[in-house]
Amino acid sequence: MHTRRYFLSGLATAAAATFTETLRAAPDPKKDVVIGHGTHRYKVNKEWVPAGQGRHHPILNCHEMVQVKDVRLFMIGDHWDNQMLVFKPDGTIMESWGSTWPGGHGLTLSNENGAEFLFVTDSGLWKSGGGGYRQTGRITKIDLAGREIFSISHPMSVGAYEPDMVFNPTETVIAPNGDIYVVDGYGSQFVLRYDARGKFIQRFGGKEGVPAEERLNNAHGVAIDTRHGADKATVIVTSRADNCFRRFSLDGKYIETIAVPGAMVCRPVIAGDHLYAGVCWSKTPEINKLPQNPSGFTVVLDTAGKVVSAPGGTEPVYQDGKLTPLMQAERVFDHGHDVCVLENGDLVVCQWNAFQTYPIKLEKVA
Repeated sequence: MHTRRYFLSGLATAAAATFTETLRAAPDPKKDVVIGHGTHRYKVNKEWVPAGQGRHHPILNCHEMVQVKDVRLFMIGDHWDNQMLVFKPDGTIMESWGSTWPGGHGLTLSNENGAEFLFVTDSGLWKSGGGGYRQTGRITKIDLAGREIFSISHPMSVGAYEPDMVFNPTETVIAPNGDIYVVDGYGSQFVLRYDARGKFIQRFGGKEGVPAEERLNNAHGVAIDTRHGADKATVIVTSRADNCFRRFSLDGKYIETIAVPGAMVCRPVIAGDHLYAGVCWSKTPEINKLPQNPSGFTVVLDTAGKVVSAPGGTEPVYQDGKLTPLMQAERVFDHGHDVCVLENGDLVVCQWNAFQTYPIKLEKVA
């Protein structure tokens, strides 16, 4: 599988700044901490994964997680030997496997006529300690046992990119009709649309040559929003460096911007009537001065795009209809990267660059 990739020179890009340094031991977990606001308040459980799991299931960074219908939780990471970890709902790790996605970053669940599949997004970026590399990324469709169905490689192979355009995708999502949307968040900042079999359809978005309110600047995540019905589905794309989400029609027409000032938001996750997202960084005084700026938290938005809770962050305050910038309020998270919403309303938060610690569970307070 590695032969399908080719190496790109240098690491001097904005994406390279997201690499982790040598990871240290985890800080002591806090006890009985409750975070969040309004009806979205949670008790922090940093010991969700039982002690001793790391001996057989080591990790570097926890990137994204999904839950399948038999309640197992699949998580993608970037450890060289076991990039996929499978958890029970109580946090016990059932198994870990995978060595073909060294830049494991995105993980998306697809339901197809009752069968479940996973789309793994390998960004092509990897670093540990003083070593690392950047190469072309790819998307792989697999079954729940890890068997590959097909993969999507560099868009130049279908005429969507010029040969010198970088492809380092960060996330994939599947539309109700089976179309596949890929965001090139560490590469050339476009959204690439394919049909269910991987045939290229169109490209939209981008950072250059588009109006400022439409640009994608670190298109880190993507979701299909069907909260108003499948016939009114839209595409929500993260523009992390611009502290917002952009909404597009399924055929790529810009609709609106959902601003989350102060928060460098990651993947949008839609569950019920709300949108959840991890926040990797914020502009929090003093915390910004620490190595790697561990100023993350999480956010919850309603159907109108209003932040109703910021677990780990400051209380959302709107003045004249505009949200005042959010900051970290509690030292719970270092870098929030993904939120997996469980059926009972609890959250499992995956973190990038968090001292090789497993995900944190947030138990919803009634």
